[in-house]
Amino acid sequence: MSPRIAQIRLVSSHREVYEPCDDSFALVDALLADQANLLQHRPKLCMELGCGSGYVITSLALILGKEGHFIATDINPHAVRVTQETLEAHGVHAELINTNIASGLEKRLAGLVDVIVVNPPYVPTPEDEVGREGIASAWAGGENGRAVIDKILPVADNLLSEKGWLYMVTLSENNPSEICLQMREKGYASRILVQRLTDEESLQIIKFWRDVDSQSEAKEMATNKTVPSRVMETLRSQFPRMPFLGSNNSNSS
Repeated sequence: MSPRIAQIRLVSSHREVYEPCDDSFALVDALLADQANLLQHRPKLCMELGCGSGYVITSLALILGKEGHFIATDINPHAVRVTQETLEAHGVHAELINTNIASGLEKRLAGLVDVIVVNPPYVPTPEDEVGREGIASAWAGGENGRAVIDKILPVADNLLSEKGWLYMVTLSENNPSEICLQMREKGYASRILVQRLTDEESLQIIKFWRDVDSQSEAKEMATNKTVPSRVMETLRSQFPRMPFLGSNNSNSS
């Protein structure tokens, strides 16, 4: 029987490619925790933005039993090659594209992707480190670790289908409560699937999905230019110890 997730011993490597680590494991654990929903969801097209070693996209293909079509992108050409080797070692397939986030694909895939997974460069760094070649592109996130995340969110919104789900790794320093509020303004509900405290990081794996109530709230926020108190309370319940910008304005699929 095929393993449920990628096996570390079969994951390829390169000195300029980010190896599976706590954040990768947490993201795959979130997918496993949501496996029953994923199988019921029956996604036709799944995509990873920033595939690195291929550990996550390979695990997703195995979790879904190779059903559907898989695409993975990475700005690092070495990562694309390593991901291909990892996929082949596990007997699964994905279309691999060497590009920045989803550049060149947004028009072709707009509104078609049912599942997006992303472990973005989230580490707070000087802005001039963002987008460098090689392995640094895997972690350098600029101020508050948000430089790349803030580029990914509108791309994901454009790519996701009406039933699309986004699974994203965030760090406490990224202010994930604000990320959830930004997505709420686009009509997405959110839920933390996995929280993990390591020696160096506090990680949250957040699932986003389009939600009718959230879409109504998004229209209300756009009209009134304020955040409804019920929205703030929902977010505070998920992130009780984290600050909220504009807090005075104040279910899962």
